[in-house]
Amino acid sequence: MGKIRSPKLKIQSSLVAVLRRFSVFLVLIGLCLLLSLLSERFLTPSNVLNVALQASVVAITAIGMTFTMLTAGIDLSVGSIVALGSALSAGFIVKQGIPTYPAIALALAVGMGLGAVNGLLIVKGGLPPFVATLAMMAVARGLTLVYTRGWTIPIMLKQFTFWGSGELGPFPVPVVITAVVFVAAYIVLTHTRFGLHVYAVGGGEETARLAGVNTELVKTSVYVISGFTAALAGIITAARLWSAQPNVAAGLELDAIAASVLGGTSLFGGVGSVGGTVVGALIMGALNNGLNLLEVSSYYQKVIKGIVFILAVLLDLYTKGRK
Repeated sequence: MGKIRSPKLKIQSSLVAVLRRFSVFLVLIGLCLLLSLLSERFLTPSNVLNVALQASVVAITAIGMTFTMLTAGIDLSVGSIVALGSALSAGFIVKQGIPTYPAIALALAVGMGLGAVNGLLIVKGGLPPFVATLAMMAVARGLTLVYTRGWTIPIMLKQFTFWGSGELGPFPVPVVITAVVFVAAYIVLTHTRFGLHVYAVGGGEETARLAGVNTELVKTSVYVISGFTAALAGIITAARLWSAQPNVAAGLELDAIAASVLGGTSLFGGVGSVGGTVVGALIMGALNNGLNLLEVSSYYQKVIKGIVFILAVLLDLYTKGRK
């Protein structure tokens, strides 16, 4: 006979399940409450929008990163692709005289192309994702420096800067773009066969292959998606800054990985969601904003962000071990 669980134990079990499911939201709420106590400016409407705006680039990049991590991969090249997308989108307009929207489309295509190269190096070349994307990180950053010659490319064309500095009603355009990317990614992962295959590959690649999933196509596709979101984040960055800076987004890959892991995406694949990733990006944005309001030195901010990343990975390892 099975053990009879008391109502008290059932309630405790349900409470633990709820806390685990919504833990990332509780962390965000707790962090916001703490920062609001330390700085009265933190929870003002203008600053809340500012947090969302600051988190938008990380969130968009992290959504693409989530796709790769769900297949038990990783993309260390996203920061460099952000810089390259930023440089190309501005440079195509300023230096080559290409109209705004074709220039944006070309920059996105380059990002997707670099993502495809990452995927092919992994599935055809047999390189570990860490090695392939680390190499691409150097290549993309080098191409950025070659294209810009190490100089900033200023751009003040309103049709372009609107995508980083404009507003749609009360919301900044980058926040709206982030919402659109989130909804699209959510639908793809939860309501399409491709999304099911992404989770299947991360849960067990060999099992997925035996079940008829084209694992090579899925793994290549997620890196194409990551390249697309990174290039899109680069375009938004250039539009926000009214310039393309060759050294922009250095270390952004760490923020993107941290946001994904904080949001519940496992480094081992098969577990995670883009909703959690966006909340993780908001946590990183709130942390950055709060530290700036408290006038914490940028050097200490790097230390704190590193500690947050370590804690997130340890939590992932602990959760995976428990499972």
